Amino acid sequence: MDLTAVFPFEPISAKRIPSGDQWIAQIKWDGVRMLSYFDGHRIRLFNRRRNERTLQYPELLIPNDYCRSSSFILDGELIAFDADKPSFHEIMKRDSIRNLNRAAQVQSQVPVTYMIFDVLYNEGEWVTSKPLSVRQRLLQEIILPRANVQIVQNFSDAGGLLQVMRAHRMEGIVLKDKQSDYSLSGKDGRWRKFKIFHDLHAVIGGVIIKHNIVSSMLLGLYDEHGSLQYIGHSGMGKLTGAETIELTKQAIPLFSSSNPFGSTPERADEAVWLTPRIIVKIQFMEWTRNRTMRHPSMQSIVHEVKLTDCTFKQLD
Repeated sequence: MDLTAVFPFEPISAKRIPSGDQWIAQIKWDGVRMLSYFDGHRIRLFNRRRNERTLQYPELLIPNDYCRSSSFILDGELIAFDADKPSFHEIMKRDSIRNLNRAAQVQSQVPVTYMIFDVLYNEGEWVTSKPLSVRQRLLQEIILPRANVQIVQNFSDAGGLLQVMRAHRMEGIVLKDKQSDYSLSGKDGRWRKFKIFHDLHAVIGGVIIKHNIVSSMLLGLYDEHGSLQYIGHSGMGKLTGAETIELTKQAIPLFSSSNPFGSTPERADEAVWLTPRIIVKIQFMEWTRNRTMRHPSMQSIVHEVKLTDCTFKQLD
């Protein structure tokens, strides 16, 4: 049986921690959502947008190494570390590989860990209608943990876990109702994410050039009327020198004489305007009163996201 990729269940944003014994908390890893599909003959990996990533992660292509089941669909997150914590910038070095001949080389340079938190299909049967608590017991039975494959741990003290995440400058936590089934293509309050640092996909509407290279970016999101609204500026963050040079090369053909934003942003007198085409992932702490980002940090250039996805609805 050829297993067709699905859209996974998604959490909604939460501003407070829910009370009650039915809730468990898990660490929110700063990685990429990845589902693994094994039909008994071949294994394939797909991200949350149903884009295949099988050959980018060759270390996960022997299913019997980490799962006892003869067929399965597992849900989890692939992470890579930068120093002592997960880094989206690092995992994108693996996920963005398009020359698949380089996959083995980059594998040794950027090791990944598959953090598994759910199972949708097992031994020829869908288990999405079963409660989360039952699915998690099933995970304990079928997963064979090893250095780069782990089961995500549950915590009963969500507040305590959140304090630890703040202390380590991690992204946040996810809260899940133990009785929740797994709603394919769903998104509701039975799963909730509480972010310490927010992340979003934003459009570059202008750049500041120093010494013939981009030194910072003016960023925007589209509002409900389709107008690009300025949300702040950011430096190069985690981009390497080579990646900054590549961004500059992408920006030059997009230079424009027109301000693409619906208003005049700060540092407009220094900016070179761009036709909005380049999309980046930005992490920030909170919104200011003027609806700009506080402490933004560039994480990565992204290629799969569409301009129509770069809206304020990402924060819902």
